[in-house]
Amino acid sequence: MGTPGEGLGRCSHALIRGVPESLASGEGAGAGLPALDLAKAQREHGVLGGKLRQRLGLQLVELPPEESLPLGPLLGDTAVIQGDTALITRPWSPARRPEVDGVRKALQDLGLRIVEMGDENATLDGTDVLFTGREFFVGLSKWTNHRGAEIVADTFRDFAVSTVPVSGPSHLRGLCGMGGPRTVVAGSSEASQKAVRAMAALTDHPYASLTLPDDAAADCLFLRPGLPGASPFLLHRGGGDLPNSQEALQKLSDVTLVPVSCSELEKAGAGLSSLCLVLSTRPHS
Repeated sequence: MGTPGEGLGRCSHALIRGVPESLASGEGAGAGLPALDLAKAQREHGVLGGKLRQRLGLQLVELPPEESLPLGPLLGDTAVIQGDTALITRPWSPARRPEVDGVRKALQDLGLRIVEMGDENATLDGTDVLFTGREFFVGLSKWTNHRGAEIVADTFRDFAVSTVPVSGPSHLRGLCGMGGPRTVVAGSSEASQKAVRAMAALTDHPYASLTLPDDAAADCLFLRPGLPGASPFLLHRGGGDLPNSQEALQKLSDVTLVPVSCSELEKAGAGLSSLCLVLSTRPHS
């Protein structure tokens, strides 16, 4: 099947959703979240979209904000995409399940094959799913259960799918991510290190590992742009958000580092990878 990371593909499109005023009120999905600075959150989101489009050369699909979906900008939870297949998830929170509707339509319009989760016993948040390019790891967390992981395995049968227990309040991708085609990056907390040890015990493929001082810094996106001859990018939290992790990130010499901020959106539970969906396929004409 080739070397690890080849399955990460060359990216063509990114999907984001605007920040509604209802998110700033602190009433997101009834969760009693802290109030946000709406203007700052929208600026962060706009900069993220700009870098996806201008710096990484992706075609950006922007869904409008919906006041009835305060956590709608966290659309990374709504789908798991590999190749031309999109698995529409079933978020743990019933209040968030309507978020998948607009995402489903956008992905259909881009020509992806849509797979639905029909089992009402299954729960799955997309940010509990880490694809390494060679295999899937699915975090078993507050948000994702065994049945949800089984549906990931049923959907993406060409890849091994392993489950990783996640302790604490994080999704799997809030603890670890891919810093390159063969490199797993992880935070320094016990929860992060426990997840990485579990992954290492489950895989047949060797991955290098890099520990970062901040767990949130490991929530990054390794992307191969569709531009000919362009080097891979690592979209990551910048020094304004997580200054302690910047020196360690510089050790990732095989990627072009692209820093962004989401410190305000983080107050609503957003990690970097939850704020966009990246497609490594081209839409049907």
